[in-house]
Amino acid sequence: RPAAGGKRTSQYHLILLAMNEQGYHNLMELNSLSYTEGFYFKPRIDDELLKQYNEGLICLSACLGGEILQHLLNNQYDLAKERALWFSSVFDDGRYFLELQDHNLAEQKRTNPLLKQLSDETGIPLVCTNDIHYIDKDDANAQDLLLCVGTNSKKNDPDRMRFPNHEFYMKTQDEMYSLFSWCPEALENTNRIAERCNLEIHFPGPLLPDFQVPDGFSDPADYLRHLSNEGLRKRYAVITEELQKRLDYELDVIIKMKFEGYFLIVMDYIQWAKHHEIPVGPGRGSGAGSLVAYSIEITDVDPIKFNLLFERFLNPERVSMPDFDIDFCFERRQEVINYVTDHYGTERVAQIATFGTLKAKAVVKDVARVLDIPFDESNNICKLIPDDPKMTLTKAFEQNKELGELEDRGGIYAELFDAARRLEGLNRHTSTHAAGVVIGKEQLVKYVPLYRDAKTGAISTQYTMDLIEECGLVKMDFLGLKTLTLIKHTEDLIHKKDPSFNAAVIDEEDPKTFSMLCRGESTAVFQFESQGMQNILKEAKPSNIEDLVALNALYRPGPMAYIPQFINCKLGKQPITYANPELEEELKTTYGVIVYQEQVMKVAQIIAGYSLGSADILRRIMGKKKVAALEKEKVKFIAGAKALGRSEQHAAEIFEMLEPFAGYGFNKSHAVAYSVVAYQTAFLKANYP
Repeated sequence: RPAAGGKRTSQYHLILLAMNEQGYHNLMELNSLSYTEGFYFKPRIDDELLKQYNEGLICLSACLGGEILQHLLNNQYDLAKERALWFSSVFDDGRYFLELQDHNLAEQKRTNPLLKQLSDETGIPLVCTNDIHYIDKDDANAQDLLLCVGTNSKKNDPDRMRFPNHEFYMKTQDEMYSLFSWCPEALENTNRIAERCNLEIHFPGPLLPDFQVPDGFSDPADYLRHLSNEGLRKRYAVITEELQKRLDYELDVIIKMKFEGYFLIVMDYIQWAKHHEIPVGPGRGSGAGSLVAYSIEITDVDPIKFNLLFERFLNPERVSMPDFDIDFCFERRQEVINYVTDHYGTERVAQIATFGTLKAKAVVKDVARVLDIPFDESNNICKLIPDDPKMTLTKAFEQNKELGELEDRGGIYAELFDAARRLEGLNRHTSTHAAGVVIGKEQLVKYVPLYRDAKTGAISTQYTMDLIEECGLVKMDFLGLKTLTLIKHTEDLIHKKDPSFNAAVIDEEDPKTFSMLCRGESTAVFQFESQGMQNILKEAKPSNIEDLVALNALYRPGPMAYIPQFINCKLGKQPITYANPELEEELKTTYGVIVYQEQVMKVAQIIAGYSLGSADILRRIMGKKKVAALEKEKVKFIAGAKALGRSEQHAAEIFEMLEPFAGYGFNKSHAVAYSVVAYQTAFLKANYP
């Protein structure tokens, strides 16, 4: 708040509570502005903003860090009264309260009577609160250690920031009544405030920005149909009835689900990137299974040629937002984000905040440092925790008895693990999502609060990725792939001798390329450069892109177990068998082995008459391994198979055969798209070393 002479006063704390939806939106406005416009070491707002955005908010004067309390502590009673009356005038209709707290601090013993006097003189109501920094009293030490982590200090540092006692927990009703029995109206006002706060946050789901269609088209759906049919004729020399039927089906689903705008928005920024010679990947994820996406050049993978399924991307029987993840040249990805920001407006585009959490190893490492445990010793303790991104301390103690033995020594080790357990999983720091960008139908602050990164200046949503779509925003993923940059640089070199060369238009059956891969010489070949993959290439002797797709999908935990069968069947060392002759057409490219999620879906369709949408739901249920849902689905599967004249035993056998593959199977659309990039790098290595 500007003081006399234009100087700035100290920063003060203030509590704002949303009473209703208007208050919630004003709270988001204030919070966002505190970061985007008022940030100076910490986010700040001023009197003018409070006057502008106070509707629907209740204001409390806050703790000892609040302005009123600071004036009282500085023996400025008249100024405290003046400011309290100002707040009361802004937050009229009894929406401003003077806050009483009692943490057994001398300062509060001194200021609480003054607050009571101030209330009596002004009529401003009192409310009692507790400054809560941890839930339970016995969390105090863990919170103290977390404070040390945050301030980069040691627990034994006498000059560090610390709380004066252990009273900053969530006190019970009885405890609060005991502390404030002298001021019953302050106790009662806690209930009155709670009753006045009746906020129900509206979750509209993702709201797409309006896409401006050119003149001559009635709406985005009309425009998408036009572009798709036009693009289909560019992609295919002959438009068969089956091809047109597939395109029309996809368009009907997309338009019925009201996602035509989404396709057009993604198409627009991909077109812009290509027009500006920014390399774009051929596809990523399940989106490569869409013929519409291929027709309007969102993707460059032919879904018909590779037998990819649209329903794996957009299921008409399970309404969910489609998700195109797009790879761009690593060096120029930001240019595409800048284009989208300029096109839709800075107030409608932002990146997404993420929170780094204190995982098992990290929390032990942090707490050990704070407790001044020697670096080498803390390293050795951390080595006792297995390397696994999903590892928890509970699991670690189960898997390694040495941890329990160490804790049983007591002393500093008991303190280390007690605090680590309490702090595990808490947020440690804020960062920006590597790829996610959101676009709002209106200004973002109408949906979510915003945050400005102090280092980069980038604007991000304060809500994380799992919440933003519910709040009304559409997430787009702009990924930077260094391999695309590498291909572009290689093309530029080749163009000096062959200006017409295009890595996207090469011989897909190039003998030199496959000969090189069969020798396992795949260093620097995208997705195939690990030693393990080189060994598998030598064993499998891939002879076409479908082989590369399958190996790419199989080389991961779980399906790896089926690599020997795949290789032996391919090389004729083991007979290719099918659980049902009708499955041969679907499984022949993988030599009878179920490799892809799409194959699971097709088997369900062939054997039990599932629609592909229902088959996708079955695949998800199998992948989650929820027993009750699985049993229910098994009954449905068997009934469907029997309706097609199959025996119950045969149907049950195939259902059980599918279960592990549904969990292990890989998304073929993604495997194809990335194997196409892999083949391009292999071709360049083999032909332009």
